[in-house]
Amino acid sequence: MRVILRPAAAADVEDAISWYERQRPLLGTEFLEAVNAALKVIAQKPRLAPLVQRHTHRSLLRRFPYAIYYRIEGDLVVVVACMHGRRNPKRWRTRR
Repeated sequence: MRVILRPAAAADVEDAISWYERQRPLLGTEFLEAVNAALKVIAQKPRLAPLVQRHTHRSLLRRFPYAIYYRIEGDLVVVVACMHGRRNPKRWRTRR
């Protein structure tokens, strides 16, 4: 399936990359690699990750405390958020 990131989800990823780069050089790149690896699995097996609300799945990243929230819409996987595990879980629910 084709994966698309909503603008808010892309901003989530960019913000996390920037934060990790400030912590240690190249850590942001490693975070992006973890996101891309998760997106590859999601594209191949979109129903593998559990549903966390009606039509929204959550896939946890390896090594980083982040989750990718996405919905399956026809032949597309729409990523609505990439959020830190300690953030308020209600935050992504307002996204379309």
